[in-house]
Amino acid sequence: MKHAMLTGSLGFAVTSLVGFGPWAFAAKWFYTNVGEGGLYLASTLFFLVSSGLLLHHLVEDPRPMRRFYCIFVPAFFAYAVVWCLAWFTLRFGAGEWLGSLLGTLAFVAIVGLGFRNFRGFVKVALVMFVLHSAGYFMGGRLMHWVASPQGSEWLSFLSKSQLSVAPKLSWGLLYGLGFGAGIGYAFWMFQNRLHTSKQESASSPA
Repeated sequence: MKHAMLTGSLGFAVTSLVGFGPWAFAAKWFYTNVGEGGLYLASTLFFLVSSGLLLHHLVEDPRPMRRFYCIFVPAFFAYAVVWCLAWFTLRFGAGEWLGSLLGTLAFVAIVGLGFRNFRGFVKVALVMFVLHSAGYFMGGRLMHWVASPQGSEWLSFLSKSQLSVAPKLSWGLLYGLGFGAGIGYAFWMFQNRLHTSKQESASSPA
C-alpha cells in the first residue's frame, strides 16, 4: 500500500505539473482565444495523456498501460466534469469543496467499476476525498504565499518570467502529491480486495 501511494503521489505530481502547464504558461492565450472552458479542457487532456506514462505501474496486468488507461481515463474525465460543474456553478469556497467531494466520489466509483470490485468503497472514497482536498487547498495556500512579496523574496534567484509561473506550478505540485496518493491508495485497495475475494472463493467448499 505504501509503495502504491508513493508511486501515485510522485507520479501524479509530475502529471499535475504537466496538467497545470497550460494555465501556468499560456493562460492569457487560452482566456483570449478559447475561454476558461477551453483552458480546463486542455489541462484535462494534458493530465490524461501524461498519466499513463507515470502511473501505469499501479495496475497488475500483463498490459498495464492499456489497462490503466481503460480505468483511469473515464474516472478522471468524470472527476473533471463533476469538479468543473461545481466550480462554474458555485466558484470559490463552496464550489471547490463540493467539487472535491463529488469529483472524488465519481473517480472512486469508476475505478471500482473498472476493477469490478466495490469492497471498501466508503473507506477508499473517504481517504481519496481527504488526500485530494489536502493537496488542493494546501496547494492554493502555497501558490498565494509564493506569489506574495515574502515568497518572491525567498525566490529572488528566479527570473521575472519564472516567478510568474512558479506560484501556479507550486499549486500543481501539492495538488498532484495529495491526489496522487489517493489514486495509488484506490488502485491498491480495489486490486488487493479483488485478490482477497478470489482467494476466498477458491478456498470455499464447493
